[in-house]
Amino acid sequence: MAVKTAAEVLEIVKKNKIKIIYLWFSDILGRLKSLNITDEELAESLKNGSSIDGSSIQGFARIQESDMVVKPDPATFQVFPWGAEDKLSARMFCDVLNKDGTPYEGDPRYVLKRLMKQAADLGFTAYFGPELEYYYFKDAQSTQILDNGTYFDMVPMELISNLRQETALALRKMGINVRYSHHEVGPSQHELDIKYGEALNMADDVMTARLIVKEIALHNDIYATFMPKPIYGQAGSGMHVHQSLFKGKENVFFDGTNEQRLSKTAYGYIAGLLKHAPEITLVLCQWVNSYKRLVSGYEAPVHICWGQVNRSALVRVPAIDPKQKSSARVEMRSPDPACNPYLAFAVMLAAGLKGIKDGYKLPEPVSDNIYEMTEDERANIGIAVLPEDLNEAIKAMEASELLREALGEAVFTWFIRNKKIEWEDFRNRVSSYEIERYLPTL
Repeated sequence: MAVKTAAEVLEIVKKNKIKIIYLWFSDILGRLKSLNITDEELAESLKNGSSIDGSSIQGFARIQESDMVVKPDPATFQVFPWGAEDKLSARMFCDVLNKDGTPYEGDPRYVLKRLMKQAADLGFTAYFGPELEYYYFKDAQSTQILDNGTYFDMVPMELISNLRQETALALRKMGINVRYSHHEVGPSQHELDIKYGEALNMADDVMTARLIVKEIALHNDIYATFMPKPIYGQAGSGMHVHQSLFKGKENVFFDGTNEQRLSKTAYGYIAGLLKHAPEITLVLCQWVNSYKRLVSGYEAPVHICWGQVNRSALVRVPAIDPKQKSSARVEMRSPDPACNPYLAFAVMLAAGLKGIKDGYKLPEPVSDNIYEMTEDERANIGIAVLPEDLNEAIKAMEASELLREALGEAVFTWFIRNKKIEWEDFRNRVSSYEIERYLPTL
């Protein structure tokens, strides 16, 4: 459903007798927020927006300046793939505005729009393709798995196969093209790969996909989670993000004159991702639990290097078909699916563009399995590591001028403040591990 204008939205709502429209937006942590309006309020909302109290939303306005407006983006209109014909509902993503109609600087969607504008000023359109991993559990109170499958297994449990199929079809009805879905490495772990598209649309699609996965699971009396590391000793859930830059229909990452089939622009972009990897990690991996996934092994990308078709590297260059120039791309493997996709895409784009503009020198690619190297071997070829915990990531981001500029002062300051509170809360708690290990002997 390729809706572009407010008039088209109003026509579809009237024709399909849609009574409820959900106006979606994101807080700074990437939590989906919603304001529901009726069809009678839709025309006014499309024209002037709908008022909200921003002081009650994580990272939004202070209480003395809390009156804000969410204005629907007609191009994001989609009808939900459930409900009887006479009880259909729909959603639109919104831009958060100040009362005077100017963009609110704390709106994550606006942050990504600003970075896309910077790319456009250089002649680029940014395309992203995320792969979302997640677990199915019996309920939200346990990690009781539903299958013992592993990578690409065809699990015999009919429910799981039907769940993935139902989810993929629902997403397609919502305008989201799922390239494929499959079982992942962990027991009861699964993956959805979304076909690449323009960055803002992809961030909207990630927000939508996370909700649809959870909704369909709940409809089947099970629970889906995007928690980065829910089970000790099993694979964590990542969100590998494929990235490329285009000029019109031309993929500027492709260059058929060299063996690697990568352009100077692509090399600069990769160099930017690598150089700024430590400081952007807090945005890509924003929770305490994220760093339980970022440990060596389990294909977790903790070493700052790049390679072609090397899944142990932080940045991987998938095989490029010279007959399909659009396939040239780089894959950042550290983000997890619980991040805020607007901010995550924004900071990766900022790092990549910085590498291009400033002509960063790209280190040599690594072809060996980095996990099998010793610490000295990695140090000898200059392979550093990502922050080991939330606190290290906070310190790296706090010192970053790139992130301060990319996110804007409001988001930058609030994000760090919130993560410091989370770290202190975690650091001061007594865990079940400590009770089990120390209480019987100390």
